[in-house]
Amino acid sequence: MAVQFQRKHKEDRPVLAICYDFDKTLSPDDMQAQGYIQSVGYDVDAFWAESSAMARANGMDSNLAYMYKMVKEAEGRFLFNRETLAEYGSKVALFPGVEGWFERIRAYGREQGVIVEHYILSSGLKEIIEGTRIARAGAFEKIYASCFFYDENGIAQWPAQAVNYTSKTQFLFRIEKGVLDVNDPGVNDFFPPDQKRVPFRNMVYIGDSDTDIPCMKLVNTYGGHSIGVYDPATNDRAKVHRMLCDDRVRYIAPADYSEGSELDRLLRAIIAKTAAYERLEEKHVKDYAEAKNT
Repeated sequence: MAVQFQRKHKEDRPVLAICYDFDKTLSPDDMQAQGYIQSVGYDVDAFWAESSAMARANGMDSNLAYMYKMVKEAEGRFLFNRETLAEYGSKVALFPGVEGWFERIRAYGREQGVIVEHYILSSGLKEIIEGTRIARAGAFEKIYASCFFYDENGIAQWPAQAVNYTSKTQFLFRIEKGVLDVNDPGVNDFFPPDQKRVPFRNMVYIGDSDTDIPCMKLVNTYGGHSIGVYDPATNDRAKVHRMLCDDRVRYIAPADYSEGSELDRLLRAIIAKTAAYERLEEKHVKDYAEAKNT
């Protein structure tokens, strides 16, 4: 019996998909370093150093290495389950303005005749992200991130999904076609250009570092918008300046999501541009069809 996956289809209005990294994009620090690493008695730098060394020594994906280490270090200390990870998520700090950002940007999109959707594409843990205040408030259309398989007792046993900087790009194609379920093979189906739900020109990718470059480059190549953000508290722009000079991002801004901020104004301009472009594209298609039929 064939599995029926729920898919999204082309709308009567343009859809703008805003895709975010999480750590140091929406939050000032790695999510694991905001409670979990300390709870297993580790210095943050030491935890990441050991995880990276394990990955190198074993030819291992770095995300699988940190996930393995998280499970092992929790043994004998606490139950490593969804509830525990969600509790860590509830304590994750967010950049200024993040909590009001998602609905405010959706509302501005509605004013412009554009459906705005927010997506997470992260190498961090889905279970922690799901525990954050913003996720619990329904900020995201979909969260694509690393996650665990749990046994019958609800205890994490094995990675169910490991998302690294290159595998993130697959989710952009899922968003493009509305084939959002990670197990839906329909992402490989051919879609005529006019049936793609979110063409790449209507995608925004917001990230902070080299691990976001494959997604940024892909979005750039097909006419979308990539934004490099930096911590407004430190004002360290070295990474985003390098990405801008290397043509990895089109824009840079402080990770301040408050109303009226530079990032807020930039997204409003992108939404307005999307609305104008799609109106022009609609007229072109209509005029072309009429000309063909005369």
